[in-house]
Amino acid sequence: MTQTHATVDSALDPRTDALAGDWLSLREAAERLGIKTSRIKQLISERKLLSVRRDGEPMVPAAFIRDGQVIKGLSGTLTLLSDAGFDEVETLRWLFTADDTLPGTPVQALSENRGTEVRRRAQALAF
Repeated sequence: MTQTHATVDSALDPRTDALAGDWLSLREAAERLGIKTSRIKQLISERKLLSVRRDGEPMVPAAFIRDGQVIKGLSGTLTLLSDAGFDEVETLRWLFTADDTLPGTPVQALSENRGTEVRRRAQALAF
């Protein structure tokens, strides 16, 4: 399966859109990180950050950025999920769906520096 490492063009379903909560344009994400928009695009193409199209515009979930940085462990988790065959929308759904074994969502666990637990679960998906 060939995957692009850019913003996905498929429609984001309302359920996944709602799960992710607040969204940022690439410009807003760049401002929060203190970098240029071109660098945000590079982070997305390198799978260090994830964006999807909402109303035709690439957007990043606000939860991916905390205290002026991309949350720790996101990049490795994105790579594991991509290796497991997840597309961008499936990845978002997985990251923002509550998991009783964590507890909370994988994104919450990452933002609380519990990335090892999240990556262990993501790695299991690849097998």
